[in-house]
Amino acid sequence: MTPTAVVITILAYVAILLAVARYSGRGVDNSGFFAGNRQTSWYMAWLAMIGAAMSGITFLSVPGSVGTDAFSYMQMVAGFTVGQLVVAYVLIPVFYRKQVISLYEYLEDRFGITTHRTGAWFFFVSKVLNAALRIYVICIVLQQMIFEPCHLPFGLNALVVVCVVWLYTRQGGVRVLIRTDILKTVVMLLSLGTFLFFITRDLNLSLSETIHEVVVSPMSQLFFFDDPSSERYFWKMFLAGIVLLIAMTGLDQDLMQRNLSCRTLRDAQRNIVFTAVSQIVVILLFLVLGVLLHLYSQHHGLAIPERSDQIFSTVAFNSGLPTVVGIMFVVGLVSITYSAAGSALTALTTSFTIDILSAHKFANESRLTTIRQRVHLAIAILLFVVIVVFERYSNDSTINLVYKMAGYTYGPILGMFCFGLMTSYAIRERLIPAIAFLSVVLSVGLQYVAELMWNYHIGFELLIYNAGFTFIGMLLLVKHHEK
Repeated sequence: MTPTAVVITILAYVAILLAVARYSGRGVDNSGFFAGNRQTSWYMAWLAMIGAAMSGITFLSVPGSVGTDAFSYMQMVAGFTVGQLVVAYVLIPVFYRKQVISLYEYLEDRFGITTHRTGAWFFFVSKVLNAALRIYVICIVLQQMIFEPCHLPFGLNALVVVCVVWLYTRQGGVRVLIRTDILKTVVMLLSLGTFLFFITRDLNLSLSETIHEVVVSPMSQLFFFDDPSSERYFWKMFLAGIVLLIAMTGLDQDLMQRNLSCRTLRDAQRNIVFTAVSQIVVILLFLVLGVLLHLYSQHHGLAIPERSDQIFSTVAFNSGLPTVVGIMFVVGLVSITYSAAGSALTALTTSFTIDILSAHKFANESRLTTIRQRVHLAIAILLFVVIVVFERYSNDSTINLVYKMAGYTYGPILGMFCFGLMTSYAIRERLIPAIAFLSVVLSVGLQYVAELMWNYHIGFELLIYNAGFTFIGMLLLVKHHEK
């Protein structure tokens, strides 16, 4: 597939995306931008969430991780499912009862403005890093396919991606995201299905033979109970999956803005349960694809890339598969990139405008629109800068890097919400920012000491320790005799 063909494919998809955004964003006011006017039907939210829960990292890194981690990721997915139920039946009722626009408004209602803004700032840092990293992963692939053959710099690559994201989300916000996420879901599943079909056909495997090859492969090992110190140990990944889902979905304005756009509490809960089931199936199919990509590479003598998350693109463009495979890979990748980036940009705009500036409390509708649009542009510029920094310094496994950062930055948010929901204590919230920052420092120290002294590798469960430090710190701030 030539760079010209890739460019034409991307331009065609972007044209469709902008058309959907323009149609969906007509007449959207601030309520529509921030919360979709709370008029989304549950099945529309569900179709949107199938795609929204999958990022470019899922698309690239999950199939690539099979070579080193087998199907161990499904242990975390099992935890994700339990976490989804917690979100549906513990968190969602609280948010709907309080009619919040931003999740972190709950912290102000429960503790005060300092805690509210501390949680919002930690989310802001988390989401900027997370979103920039997810866009960066896709930019690497686009750089290889388009910009390097044309001798164009990475910075231009990142700028083009961010500009398109800014353009299609600037007016419609959440209202637009629901429609574009549905488009993303359809495209992603078509891309996945295309790959599975052509690879199994090339390997001359029937459905039953494909299942057999996957099951007997050592890469399909699912459970790891043998080494508690390993990052792949079942209980570590399962418990971490529960906590990560609660923190990175239930307490994340980005993903929750779709759930909060549903018409009723029951619709939101139904959407989340259906999403949990769908997520199991889709991620399992991506892992199956990972096994087939490795089998295909071995069969055709293709070298496995040093970076595991490049095996998908390597097979798509350098293996002799039909051109339609490369086209569907590009469309799937681009759809995921723009959807995830647009969602993050909308969530960051909402949180900064509502939580940090509190603009909805003092501005009329016209003034609020102006503030929102300026914030939206400023955050787009910030994302571009962070992506360029990642390109210069990032060298870790992508999916692990995302979750490591989440463990550090989402931990204090999780600790604050847990304390608010599990206790009735009032606190001296002036010291909350220090407690949250100290929790991150202690988590980094614990990770280092555990490996140095006990040869224990703290993996995804780091988030649990981090939240625990915040919870304990808040106990020290309790106003005695006040509840």
